[in-house]
Amino acid sequence: MKIFLLLFLGIVSFQVVFAQGTNQNDLQLNTITTALPFMAITPDSRAGGMGEAGTALSPSATSVYWNTAALSFAEKSSELSLSYTPWLRQLTNDMHLSYLSGYFRINKKHSIAGALRYFSLGEITFTDASGNVLRDDKPNEFEVTGGYAFKLSDKLSIGVNGKFAYSNLTGGLTVAGVMTKPGMVGAADLSFTYFNDRIKLGKTNATYTFATTLNNIGNKVAYSVLAKRDFIPMNLKIGNAIQAKYDSYNTITYSLDIQRLLVPTPAFYDNINGQVVMLSGRSNDVGVINGMLQSFYDAPGVVAKDENGDYIQNGDGTYEVVKGSKLKEELSEINIAGGVEWWYNQTFAVRSGIFYENRNKGNRQYLNLGASLKYNMFGIDFSYLASLNGRQNPLANTLRFTLRLYLGDKPVNSTEQ
Repeated sequence: MKIFLLLFLGIVSFQVVFAQGTNQNDLQLNTITTALPFMAITPDSRAGGMGEAGTALSPSATSVYWNTAALSFAEKSSELSLSYTPWLRQLTNDMHLSYLSGYFRINKKHSIAGALRYFSLGEITFTDASGNVLRDDKPNEFEVTGGYAFKLSDKLSIGVNGKFAYSNLTGGLTVAGVMTKPGMVGAADLSFTYFNDRIKLGKTNATYTFATTLNNIGNKVAYSVLAKRDFIPMNLKIGNAIQAKYDSYNTITYSLDIQRLLVPTPAFYDNINGQVVMLSGRSNDVGVINGMLQSFYDAPGVVAKDENGDYIQNGDGTYEVVKGSKLKEELSEINIAGGVEWWYNQTFAVRSGIFYENRNKGNRQYLNLGASLKYNMFGIDFSYLASLNGRQNPLANTLRFTLRLYLGDKPVNSTEQ
């Protein structure tokens, strides 16, 4: 636990130091945006109550979102869950995310899973440039996922998901003479899990899980034939979790995730002599695989200025970038999530966590709280999000609810070949 805490505090402190100061070394606001962001919204209350540090948590029906490979180590043969999240409650009362998921262990090596995600944007009134009402509509998006996990050995597993997503934001409305269309996506997730249930924390029996996932690897999307195609929220997650069983009644899990988008960072442009010029960074008009690779080294950093406030131009016509600012921006794109969960007699649980995103990359910083109650085949989870940036944050006071149905009454021994 001490290692987890030190790592979490170290990375956060490192980013906070970069965010301080008021000189030209400051990073500018440069948020990475994507199409279909609903694909990356945490759907369940358990991980939602642990700062969204869910990549290496013990297997459940919602592992099909976090880490399908973990299902190879599930103790029960099957589970279903249904989650509901009222969304952006600070702004509106008719947006919500619903998520139905489940898994089934076919045998000791093979597991399958599936999920349906539905996101409603509520009722929206479309108007023309003069403010005249065109029509009312209820935009919505959905995603269908199928997953498969294969157990390589006692401690190793891999998983793969295939998914289809559909986003209908305009209902085919014609804007400025251009007909819009729904966005459609085919995507995949890849996951890997290392699971060791025979470690010791002093005299305490414990389980250690390491997991890494590549999520939402899929095609770019446009909502009209003339619009530029945008990336979907492809991301990388690296998770660690330790579950310590202190006695027959008390079990505590410590979880830590490092997450980042695998989407190109917007380049830095400005008006030079009446022309818009790219001063630093790289064009994001690239393919999916190139975009994923480019996301690791394309941060524009800070363009240097002279004492008159003018950009400093190099002899070859490029513009000087403040030394070290590109690396600072790349590191600022890493999000950190950490959480802790306590179960009593596998019947009642409380949990908490923290999520940190750099202020120049979206500034999502919040504290999460949650609880669970389990009785026989049924379980219910609840989580609450408290923004650390004040009540004006649209994510403040987000609630999540999850119902679980444990169908598998026959345990599956995770140590069997």
